[in-house]
Amino acid sequence: MQFNLWRRRAAALCLPLMCSLAVSLAGCAAEEAADDATAPVNGDPVALETDQEKIIYALGASMAKQVQLFHLSEQEQSLMIAGLSDGLAGEAKVEVNEFQQQIQQLAQERFAKAGEEEAQLAATFVEHMATQPGAEKLDSGMVMTEITPGTGDSPTATSKVRVHYHGTLRSGQVFDSSVDRGEPVEFGLNQVVPCWTEGLQRMKVGGKSRLVCPPALAYGSQGRPPQIPANAALVFEVELLDIVSP
Repeated sequence: MQFNLWRRRAAALCLPLMCSLAVSLAGCAAEEAADDATAPVNGDPVALETDQEKIIYALGASMAKQVQLFHLSEQEQSLMIAGLSDGLAGEAKVEVNEFQQQIQQLAQERFAKAGEEEAQLAATFVEHMATQPGAEKLDSGMVMTEITPGTGDSPTATSKVRVHYHGTLRSGQVFDSSVDRGEPVEFGLNQVVPCWTEGLQRMKVGGKSRLVCPPALAYGSQGRPPQIPANAALVFEVELLDIVSP
């Protein structure tokens, strides 16, 4: 994952879902397949024995991940599932095209509300992390904790670096990790979120630090759905392997 600054309007979130969902899901279906090769059908667990079965199951799981952006209640989930079932049977009770504007508006409203709630939780989380042993809260608002001291040079704001990183939400859920992939990444420090630009300049090659990024220094009010909610605080454990170019 290249941590380029990412900005989109919430309205754009629902358009791929409603207008071209099949295309977007096809690309990610394989990587969404269940590792345990089992899935419930009508409440009963069944084995996913073939690749085709896993792909179709992954299609449903991918749809669920997209629909999570709407933060549906249990009753609303039941209505959505009923609409999906009726639509697949060619018996939809409403004309879908007539509701595109309302669907877009709902996405915007739910996205904004969830973002407001997440902002409060993020602020509390960052303050809590600032009280942990060895933590230092910088003037920018980020919290930095040195895990392993480095002995090499420090990069500048425009240096290209090679790193290993592990990114989690405040809940501890992993949203991206070069460590898990087993492959370091390279990027310029002027091409990433401000938290990284500032934090890595305070590190030395060979060092490892924990960066707690408030929303304003990460992906802000736009987030990076569905992995990163709006106004999310992010935690990165970053190991600075090398400065590729100054």
